[in-house]
Amino acid sequence: MSTVGSTLPREITVDRSLRGKRFDVPGLAFEVALLACLFACLAFIVLLLATVLNDGLDVFKTRGFVLSQFPHELGRAIDETCTFLVHPHGIPGWIASALVLVGVPWGLFLAVRARRWRLVVGVIVAIVVVFVIAGFIGTSSFLSANVSSSADRAGVAQGIFGTLVLAFITALISFPLGVATAVFLEEYAPDNRLTRFVQLNIRNLAGVPSVVYGLLGLSIFVKLLSGATGGRTLIAGGLTLAILVLPIVIITASEAIRAVPRSLREGGYGVGATQWEVTKSLVLPNAFSGILTGTILSLSRAIGETAPLLLVGAVLGYFTTGSADLFQKFTTSYTALPQIVFNWRGEAQTDFAISLTAAAIIVLLAITLLANLTAVMLRNRYEQRW
Repeated sequence: MSTVGSTLPREITVDRSLRGKRFDVPGLAFEVALLACLFACLAFIVLLLATVLNDGLDVFKTRGFVLSQFPHELGRAIDETCTFLVHPHGIPGWIASALVLVGVPWGLFLAVRARRWRLVVGVIVAIVVVFVIAGFIGTSSFLSANVSSSADRAGVAQGIFGTLVLAFITALISFPLGVATAVFLEEYAPDNRLTRFVQLNIRNLAGVPSVVYGLLGLSIFVKLLSGATGGRTLIAGGLTLAILVLPIVIITASEAIRAVPRSLREGGYGVGATQWEVTKSLVLPNAFSGILTGTILSLSRAIGETAPLLLVGAVLGYFTTGSADLFQKFTTSYTALPQIVFNWRGEAQTDFAISLTAAAIIVLLAITLLANLTAVMLRNRYEQRW
């Protein structure tokens, strides 16, 4: 008996000794019910992914990877980047490509000599990612083609750009405002009826339908502040989504701050630290992983919202960006991946309603999964540092 007990974890041994040899039938039935719920959820997720992949993978097989256009398109992309950042006249694409081909190996060589192995691995991974992404560049690629009325030429490039810009504006506005509000409510605001009333209303706002926030954005950012936002533009859409996810950011940040042990604060006050020093050096570093996770998960919700953008000007039809530069795209018509999915699903053509819609959903899922993966990686990194 001692031999068996020594091979089991201490927690399991103590648990078995406390429960005795009784056979808990209700407990076993409850465990089976929980397991059935788990399998039901997994079945729904697998069925959803299988359906989308089955309908949309053919689009990527026929219009996905354009490897033959990689050198030309990579040189053009580098040339445009140098034109935007370095010189108004730009430099030839072949010169930029040559500089990259010479500079990257030289940088890797210096990193290896300095034994910066993490830097070496990061650069190699970045090169592979750029190579794969650039392989999808081309006029016939689904990821780089613009929205079109022809199923053979339609793509999601404008939707990807709009979705990423909307996510950036949403994070830029909602993260500092939400975290600052949560810190004030949890660390500085007195525990009275007014504070509890504000917290209750914030939780209620998190459950308000998204279309209501769309009406709010239409009234404020599109009409009232049209001189600053430009009307129905990416800026108005990003501000609307920021207001949409702001209550969620506040709630998740408050929960993360509340989870910090009270003894940690008392220890800081015991050594003579001020409230600002305790908040800055003890509370926020300990709660930052939870705050970051909640913020990125709220951004994942904002990426998939359709109703608010319909009201603040996201285009459902077909349009072209023409020769508009990067800054002009913020003040012109825009679209996003949810709008593209909504529009294509209502088309009469089977290619739009099934294949292209599923392919656009795959792209949207990939962006969402990358955001969630980033949240997990950053959370683990800050937890290890703390």
